[in-house]
Amino acid sequence: MKTNALSDVHMQIMWNRLISVVEEQAITLIRTAFSTSVRESGDLSAGVFNRGGLMIAQAVTGTPGHVNAMAEAVGHFIRDIGPENIFEGDVYITNDPWKGTGHLHDFTVVSPSFRNGALVGYFACTAHVVDVGGRGFGPDANEVYEEGIFVPIMKFAERGKVNTDLVNILHNNVRESHQVVGDVYSLAACNEIGHRRLMDMMEEFELDDLETLGEFIFKRSYDATIERIAALPKGSYSNTMRVDGYGSPIDIAVRLDVEGDHILADFDGTSPPSPKGINCPIIYSAAYACYGMKVAIAPDIPNNHYSLLPFRVVAPKDCILNAQYPAPVSVRHVLGHLVPDAVLGAVHKMLPGKIPAEGAGALWNLHVSVRPLQGEKAPADGGQRAEVLLFNSGGSGARPTLDGMSATAFPSGVHSMSIEATEHVGPVIFWRKELRDGSGGAGQFRGGLGQVVEISPTEGHEMHFNAMFDRVDHPPRGREGGENGAAGAVLLDDGTRLASKGRQHVPAGRRLILELPGGGGYGPADKRDAASAERDTAFDYVSSK
Repeated sequence: MKTNALSDVHMQIMWNRLISVVEEQAITLIRTAFSTSVRESGDLSAGVFNRGGLMIAQAVTGTPGHVNAMAEAVGHFIRDIGPENIFEGDVYITNDPWKGTGHLHDFTVVSPSFRNGALVGYFACTAHVVDVGGRGFGPDANEVYEEGIFVPIMKFAERGKVNTDLVNILHNNVRESHQVVGDVYSLAACNEIGHRRLMDMMEEFELDDLETLGEFIFKRSYDATIERIAALPKGSYSNTMRVDGYGSPIDIAVRLDVEGDHILADFDGTSPPSPKGINCPIIYSAAYACYGMKVAIAPDIPNNHYSLLPFRVVAPKDCILNAQYPAPVSVRHVLGHLVPDAVLGAVHKMLPGKIPAEGAGALWNLHVSVRPLQGEKAPADGGQRAEVLLFNSGGSGARPTLDGMSATAFPSGVHSMSIEATEHVGPVIFWRKELRDGSGGAGQFRGGLGQVVEISPTEGHEMHFNAMFDRVDHPPRGREGGENGAAGAVLLDDGTRLASKGRQHVPAGRRLILELPGGGGYGPADKRDAASAERDTAFDYVSSK
C-alpha cells in the first residue's frame, strides 16, 4: 500500500477498526474464561503492539492497572525471549510481578503476529486467576516465594506446540487447577482471535505491516497529550494521603512536577516497604499513577504507548510503591488502587474545582476457602472444597458538581461478581448485599455510598477468608469543606470485630459482614440544595449524627 496516498480520514477508520479488533480479543477472553474474576468482573486487559513492543491500541474492557502495566510488560517479553527465538505459532507467558502486572495472581500472555512469514506485531492479554498455590490470595506472606508458583517469562507454546510440562507443573501447584489452566488457554485463545481479526483487517486495507498506522496513532496521541500538558500551570504540586497499611499506617506522598512536555510524579517520602504482602512493584504503581494523571488531564485521548509517554513516574527503591524482589506483593492492589486518589489530591492543587473528593479506592476483594466439616457435623454428601473470589466496591468521592457514585469500582473499573454466579462456584450463601446506610460523606455534593455484604458457608461447612481491606482506620477524606465518608468495618454477625487484613476464620453457623467505606463529600454541607438534603435524610444516604 502506498503510504503517501493515505488520508487522515482513512487512517482514522483503520485506527477505529484496530480498536474493534482488540475489543473482540478481550470479549473472547471473557466468553471463554473459567474464573469468575474474568468472565463476571472483567478483571483483564488486552491490546495490540507493534514490532518493537509498543502498545498501539488497547481494549476498552479492562482495568488501568492491567492495561498500563501490560503496556510495559511486552518489552520485557521481547528482551527475555530474544528476537532470534520468536517464531510463528509461539505463545509466551509469565506471572512475574516485576515484569508483568504486580503479583503472581495475574498471568500475562503474549503472542507474536506474523503475516506472510514476517513479524508484524504482538497481541498481549492479562487476567487474574483464582489461585496460584502458596498461601492463597492474601497479605500474610513475608516473601514472594510463599505467595504461590512463580512462572518466569517463557514459552507456553512454540511453533504451535503447547509446553505440556509447564501445564503439568501448573496443575500440580494450584488448588483450582482446572480453572487456572483453563484460564491460561483462554488467554492464548483470545490472542489468537486478535491475530485472526488483524489479518482480516490487513487483508481488507491491503496492509503489509502496522508500522505506518502505528506512527499515525502515536504522533496524534503524543501531540494531543503534550498540548494538554502545555496548557497547565507550570510548577510543583504535592499531596500526602495516609491509609491503613498492615499493622501500621502508610503515607503515600507524591509531588507532581509539571514541565512543558511532561509531568513527573515523584513518590519520594512514601512509607518504606511492609513486611507483609501489600507492597507494590513499580510497574503496578506507575500504571495507576499514570492513570491518575491522564484521567484528570487527557481523559479523552486514546490510551497507547505515546499518550502515556509524557506521564513519568519515579519512586525510591526503599518505599512501598517500588518494592524490590523478593518482597511479598500478593495484594499489591490495596496500595495501587489508592495511588490515583493521592495523585488527584496533588492535581487538585494545580486545577482547583476539577477533582473529586477521595473515595474508597481499593477494592474490597474477598477470597474465601470453604471446607466441609469433619466427624458428626460432616455433610451427608461429603461437602465441597472451594476457593471463592468476590470483588466488592465502596463509594467514590463526590465530584465538584455531582454526587459520588455508590458501590463503584474506581479506579479499577471492574464489575462485582453476581451473587448467583458466586454461589454457583462454591458452598457459600449471601444473606445481604445492599447499599450501606449513612456511608456517604455529607457535602454540597454527597459522597457515594458503600455497601454491606453478609456471607456464610452453607450448612456443614466452615470457611477461612483472607482480609485485604483498607479505609477502616483512615476513611476517605472530603474536599473543599465536604465531610469524610464512613470508615469500613469487618465483623461477624454476633458483633465480633475482625482485623481488616490477614487470614481469619468464620466458624460454622456464623456470618461474615463487610461494611464498605463511603466516598468523601465535596463542599460544605450547608450549601446542599434543600431537596437533595431532604432526600439524603429520607433514604439514610448520610449519617444522621
